[in-house]
Amino acid sequence: MSSDPVVATPAKKGKGRNFWLSFTAVVVCNFLSALDLAGVSTALPTITDELNGGEKFVWVGAAYGLAAAAVIPSTGRLADILGRKPVLLTCVFFFFLGSALAGSAQNMNWLIGARAVQGIGGGGIINLALIVVSDLVPLAERGIYQGFLIMTWALAAAIGPIIGGSLAEKASWRWLFYLNLPLAGIAFFLVALFLRVRTPTGSLRHKLARIDWLGNALIIAGTTLVLIAVTWGGIRFPWDSAHVLGPLIAGAILLLIFLVYERTVPSEPTFPLDVLANRTSLAGYIATFFHGIVSISIIYYLPVYFQACKIDSPIRSSVHALATTLIASPFSIVCGVLVKGSNKYRPANYIGWALTLIGVGLLTMLKADASTGQWVGFQILAAAGFGMIWASTVFPILAPVPVTRVAPALACYNFCRTFAQTWGIAISATILQNELKNRLPPAFVAQFPAGIEIAYAAIPLIPTLEPGLRAEVQDAFAASMAKVWFATLGFAAAGAATVLLLSEVPMQKYTDDAYALEEKPAAGRGVGRGEAEMGMGKGGERDSEERVAMKSADSAATEDI
Repeated sequence: MSSDPVVATPAKKGKGRNFWLSFTAVVVCNFLSALDLAGVSTALPTITDELNGGEKFVWVGAAYGLAAAAVIPSTGRLADILGRKPVLLTCVFFFFLGSALAGSAQNMNWLIGARAVQGIGGGGIINLALIVVSDLVPLAERGIYQGFLIMTWALAAAIGPIIGGSLAEKASWRWLFYLNLPLAGIAFFLVALFLRVRTPTGSLRHKLARIDWLGNALIIAGTTLVLIAVTWGGIRFPWDSAHVLGPLIAGAILLLIFLVYERTVPSEPTFPLDVLANRTSLAGYIATFFHGIVSISIIYYLPVYFQACKIDSPIRSSVHALATTLIASPFSIVCGVLVKGSNKYRPANYIGWALTLIGVGLLTMLKADASTGQWVGFQILAAAGFGMIWASTVFPILAPVPVTRVAPALACYNFCRTFAQTWGIAISATILQNELKNRLPPAFVAQFPAGIEIAYAAIPLIPTLEPGLRAEVQDAFAASMAKVWFATLGFAAAGAATVLLLSEVPMQKYTDDAYALEEKPAAGRGVGRGEAEMGMGKGGERDSEERVAMKSADSAATEDI
């Protein structure tokens, strides 16, 4: 735990103009990142064909996710040292630059590099969005506001594939990236003008000296190597090949060295391990990891079912998946309302995991000829469940943590989710690949070269097959997808088991004054961290009493439950 004095601001009953302008800036940034991530997948076949991408197509998405996961811990720490606003502006700039480079890409390697630059920006945007909201809204009130962030993400996830597919078919896939440029410009303008939050004092040289450079390098290198192995495993190369085991083992060793180093060497580590020290928080992180696998598997692979078994076009499959994206977001807000109304987070976690287990369990029953009522109803139950979990795991993570440790705690939370999503895509892809090899007619499988994902290569051919073979291929896809859902059900069960470790810790009703909105001090009220520490101003005595009470609350919260 940080030894810095805790200076906190109690919750205010009303939200002023500055709050809503700042919150709007964060929401627009979040929408920008999510829209691009969702839209690229639909346009990917067209992009790959035009740039002669071949087997490199997987890296168009993987490069983004890999870069995003690698920089998340660093952006959390940089936000504490440099301030929220400059780090968020830098992330938006990286996203703008990556989008411009991606739109003008002349070959696949160029596009992959551009997507990595976008990922740096996108990962930082998602992380800073949650951190800023945590600065502005106490944990006890945060559910609804966090639900709006998730709803923004879900809206982007719903319309992104439709926009991507439409641009790829009717105009040019390049406009999918060029569309980000005015949006990024608007986001940059809103953040620069309206995000009026306090920035830590001190010279730039002093701030740079506080950055854990070696720790950043270790976690970026380790995460990159592990995710490269996960991306290749089971598709490009066998899991037991040197191409997969080499980077996987090297990355794991670097991450282990990173954890040891962070625990023993730096005075201000990139990844403070104290945020993992509490049983309730640790259970929340584990639940977040499994939720990341479950949610991305459903979002990513339901369109595969629709395109293979229902002969949907990419755009139509995105429309059919709206039952997932448009249900998940309202239920994240339902979770926030439930948590705020009861001031407890365990019931929301129980309900969310129960609905997820039921919904994913029903998905295992989908056949190639499933009725509309089945595939819509099963999606709704699963989406309602993981939508609630999307919002609910952050409460047990942050409740035992002092308000001064919110940024590293949320960086760990976002890292767990992003890291898990890459694993979820890879695990589901490997299962689907192996099942299709065993279930599809051998003559049909033989036409696809080694190292290519059979599902995406086979889907465009299905409508052209003669009826008997087409039905056989569709049944093989449905049976193979059932295996993916069974594996997803297992991960959901593991996530549900974490509720047994949760204790109900009182949630803070105040925020850290160091990163609060910039406002003129009211008469009789100290505003600065230094001023509050010295007890200066007319309100010094009151501030001192309040700080002692809040310190006691934080100390009680951080005891291991």
